[in-house]
Amino acid sequence: MPLEVGNIVEGKITGITKFGAFVALPGGKSGLVHISEIANSFVSDVHEHVQMGQTVKVRVLNVTEDGKINLSIKRALEEVMAQGSQGPARRPAPRPQSPQPARPVPERTAADGPSNNADFEDRLKKFMQESDSRIADNRIYSEHRSRSRRR
Repeated sequence: MPLEVGNIVEGKITGITKFGAFVALPGGKSGLVHISEIANSFVSDVHEHVQMGQTVKVRVLNVTEDGKINLSIKRALEEVMAQGSQGPARRPAPRPQSPQPARPVPERTAADGPSNNADFEDRLKKFMQESDSRIADNRIYSEHRSRSRRR
């Protein structure tokens, strides 16, 4: 089967670099999956998503005139998921995270009154006044210090 742009083929990871992974394709050809085409999330280390010898499904993005083949794992995975079949292309299991306790969210009732926008406005106004006062105090202090150095 000739490699054409848009085809999804299965290959084996033969090399991993900091910028991507090399995949051996059918017919003895090899292509590169750039780090930006490995997963839908940010990839800082390619080793976290693929391993040497892993079989993956890739989509052919581009075949240049000099024979370089650009591939994408994430685009192949999107299409496989859209078709509803799950093949050998799989992601490693996510790292376990420590469970975080759920925080109870207080429910608003009619007894709480209208939304506290007025309260928020009052607090914001008070904050701005205190902030302006502190800035003025700092300005006076720094002017006083600079005058005393000039003498």
